[in-house]
Amino acid sequence: MLRAGMEATVRAYGGDLRQGFAASRDGPRAITRWTGSLRTAMNAAPGHTMLFSALRHAAFTEERNLLFVHASIDPSRPLAAQGDALWWGRQDILDLATPFERFRRIVRGVDHYRRGVVERRLAVSLDGGAGHGGPLIAACFGAEGGVLEVVEV
Repeated sequence: MLRAGMEATVRAYGGDLRQGFAASRDGPRAITRWTGSLRTAMNAAPGHTMLFSALRHAAFTEERNLLFVHASIDPSRPLAAQGDALWWGRQDILDLATPFERFRRIVRGVDHYRRGVVERRLAVSLDGGAGHGGPLIAACFGAEGGVLEVVEV
């Protein structure tokens, strides 16, 4: 999770990863105190609790043509068993050679290389490095999975 940028989130809530690592060495009570302090800070930030409770691991269109994920999938596991692979997986969905389940395309918002808009037959990546000095990228998709429009801010 650190390689994926978790440190910035921990710092945003007033946490210090060194304290987190120390807590993990000190046992369950110390971990509970450390994570509890982060949770308290999150709950104190207006709207953050609602945002985090509304996050989903993945979303898909009613017809199941498009699957939207944070970063990745593990093609060897069904969607219901993906777990954290959707958030932190290192497998590059742009390399998919066969469709995942019955989805026409998978769309992700985090590319570990921040290559911008990259379209492949089975996947689309939308990450220009927002939050790291690059643009925020959004796209409109057609019902069959084609990219209709791209907006960069």
